[in-house]
Amino acid sequence: MSSVSSFADLGLAESLLRALDQAGYKTPTPIQAQAIPEVLKGGDLLAAAQTGTGKTAGFTLPILQRLTTGQTPERKPGRPRALILTPTRELAAQVHDSVRTYGRHLSLKSMTIFGGVNMNPQIKALRGPMDIVVATPGRLLDHAGQKTIDLSGVEILVLDEADRMLDMGFIRDIRRLIGLMPKQRQNLMFSATFSGEIRTLASSLLNKPAEVDVAPRNTAAETVQQTVHLVESSRKRELLSHLIRSNDWGQVLVFTRTKHGANRLAQKLTQDGVPSEAIHGNKSQAARTKALKQFKTGAVPVLVATDIAARGLDIDQLPQVVNFELPNVPEDYVHRIGRTGRAGSVGAALSLVDGEEMKLLKGIERLIQRPIERIETDGFATPKPAANDGNGQRRGGKPGGGARNGKPRQSRGGKPGGKPGGNRGGGQGRAAQGNRAARSR
Repeated sequence: MSSVSSFADLGLAESLLRALDQAGYKTPTPIQAQAIPEVLKGGDLLAAAQTGTGKTAGFTLPILQRLTTGQTPERKPGRPRALILTPTRELAAQVHDSVRTYGRHLSLKSMTIFGGVNMNPQIKALRGPMDIVVATPGRLLDHAGQKTIDLSGVEILVLDEADRMLDMGFIRDIRRLIGLMPKQRQNLMFSATFSGEIRTLASSLLNKPAEVDVAPRNTAAETVQQTVHLVESSRKRELLSHLIRSNDWGQVLVFTRTKHGANRLAQKLTQDGVPSEAIHGNKSQAARTKALKQFKTGAVPVLVATDIAARGLDIDQLPQVVNFELPNVPEDYVHRIGRTGRAGSVGAALSLVDGEEMKLLKGIERLIQRPIERIETDGFATPKPAANDGNGQRRGGKPGGGARNGKPRQSRGGKPGGKPGGNRGGGQGRAAQGNRAARSR
C-alpha cells in the first residue's frame, strides 16, 4: 500500500473525501491505507494497531460508505445496521465524534449508548430510525433486555480495542450480544496486539478474516522521546511541580496506579500552584466531563489519571506524558505513552522512578527491547538503590547527556500532521452532552 498517497486512492466516495478535506486530513496513515480497502470488500478483518495510528478512521470511513451504497434496507426504529462496541464511555464518545465528522454530508443517523447516564434519552433516540450505534457492552445489554433496541438488523459489527475489552471482563457480555445478531454479517476486530487471547476470540467470531498488522507487539511509537528521572519517592511531587513550571508545560497527562493516588496528587499539585484535575472510575459523570473539557481547552494544564480511566482518551497533539508511578504490568507502559506522539507528531514521556521501582523499569526495558535514557535535575537526589541500575551505570549516570540549567531535556508536541488519527474526528465539543465518561459497568 506504499503507493497510496491520498484518500481518493482508496476508493472513498466524494462525500467522504469532502468531509476529510474539511477536517484537514490529506494523507492516509498505514492502518487506514491497509484497512479501508479490506473493509470496503465486505469481508471480516482482524487488525492490530497502536492507539494514535488512525485506526478509528480505518473502520468508520468504509462503514459509512458501505451503509450508503448498494441496496439500502428499510430503516426501522431502534434497529441499527452497524454496531461499534468499545470498552469505555470516552472511547465510545470519540468514535461517535469520528462517525459524525466523516459522515457530515450523509443522511445516516448515529448515537452512543453507555452507562453512567440516564437511559431515557437513549430510549427516546432509539424510537426513531438508527443506522449506527456506538456502545459499551453493559448498557447495550440493558437496552436489549428491555427490548428498546433490536440487533437483528446488524450488518457490520466492530469490536474496537478488543484486547482491553477482554482485560475488563466484557467477553461474556459480548457473546450474549452477538447471539442477538444475524449470523450473516461483517465482523471487524481491532486490537493493540495479536495476543493469544485475541486470536482465540477472533477464531470464534471472524470468518476467514483478512489481517492487517501495523503495530509490532510491545513497542512504543518512535515519535515518543522516552526518559527516566531517578528520584526519591518522597520528592516526586516536588520534582513534578518544578518540571511543569520550569519547562512551561501547558498540557501534561500524569499517570498514577490508584484512584486515591490520583486524587491526592491532583490536590497537592494544585496547592503547589499547578492547577490539576483527577479522572478515574469513582468520579461522577459530570466531574469527568468537566475535567476533560478543562484539560482540552487549557484551563487546567494537568490531568492525573489511572490506566483504565485514560484508556481511549482523545487529546490531539498531547505533548507530554508523565509516569508518576510505573505501572505494575510492563505492557501498560506502552499504552500510557501511546497518549503522546500520535499520528506522526512528536511527544515526550517522562517516568519518575524511585529505587523500589527499578525492577519494574527493567521489565519495561526488556519489553520494549531498549534502555530508556536517564536524566537528572539539579537539586533532586538520585535514590541510593539506583547506584548501579543493572546497565552498568553509576549513580546519576546520564547516557547520551542529561539536564542543563536544572531542566531535563524534553520534546514539545509537533505540528499537526494532517492525518486523521481516528481520534481527532469531531475535534472538541462535537459529541453530544454527557458523551465523555468512563466504562459503563
